[in-house]
Amino acid sequence: MQYLQDLDISVYIIHVQKRREGLLKSDKRDALGLANQLYNQLERGIQVDDPLQAVRRLAHPTEAAAQLRGMVQHHAELVVESTRRKNKLTSICDELFPEFTRLLLNPNLPTALALRSQFPTPTLLAQASFAQLREARGKTCSVSDAKLRALQHLAAQSIGIKDPARVNALVFEQKQLIAELHLLGEHLEQLEKNIAQIVEHSREGKILTSIPGIGSQAAAALIATIGTIANFERPAQLKSYFGWVPKIAQSGSTLSWSRLTPRGVRSMRQTMYLIVWRAIQWDADWKEAYDRLIARKCHVDERTRRLVGREKVIGQLAGQMTSVIFVLLKKTWKCFLI
Repeated sequence: MQYLQDLDISVYIIHVQKRREGLLKSDKRDALGLANQLYNQLERGIQVDDPLQAVRRLAHPTEAAAQLRGMVQHHAELVVESTRRKNKLTSICDELFPEFTRLLLNPNLPTALALRSQFPTPTLLAQASFAQLREARGKTCSVSDAKLRALQHLAAQSIGIKDPARVNALVFEQKQLIAELHLLGEHLEQLEKNIAQIVEHSREGKILTSIPGIGSQAAAALIATIGTIANFERPAQLKSYFGWVPKIAQSGSTLSWSRLTPRGVRSMRQTMYLIVWRAIQWDADWKEAYDRLIARKCHVDERTRRLVGREKVIGQLAGQMTSVIFVLLKKTWKCFLI
């Protein structure tokens, strides 16, 4: 797409379409179907009943979006890799020293990793002097001296694996995983600093970070995903693209339900969910709107004592937040063109 746009060739995009059942599947048939759909809408002006079947021309992304697109994708990949290593380290801890998490609930926090790196097995931890334990802990106050003594007592009575061959293999793997996790953390920190700088100096970034609940990383994800607000004509299109459009079925009084449509960018659905929760926690107006909708739309299940319907409230607030994003970006974009 970028190559075609650089040559000033018009590019049109369309949502992924579901092929009709009973037809032969081939690349030729798929290309012909897409070409006919493009021709019918652009040349013949035929309207479509489903908005997601509408063809629209793709506008050039903004400079900030072009810069952030690769960075945001790389950030997501680094987070996934970091999570995988944390899961492996947790598994190794459960095998070597299962009692470790009684006192340190998260075995992958910096202090816990420092202790595990210095004393990889319960035997080494039990035999260490208290001065060595305090030195490995560092200056953090999250692990008290009493916790260190209790941890050493648990290490002496641990039921972790004792087979020497297996222990050596796990210790070697744990050492490498901790080193990889530290390296990934450094790369994430550097990447987040670069992303924050681009967001801070971009027009879209200044607008988005002024909205409650949107930080630099969330703003970067929004900018990279949107590309340019010129690609969207109405707030409903942006809501659909973000995956926050309800699918509703009603028929008289016997059928009535609504749920989120599976369409849209999955990562943006998660991002908007977190943005709404931050806005509720940090901004009084969004908190007031949340409480008002909770009182009107939700009820407490008598059996489970849980609040039912909160997801619908979050969905409605996410739609309102998306509309705010659209209006602010669209208004400033038009002023920028003028």
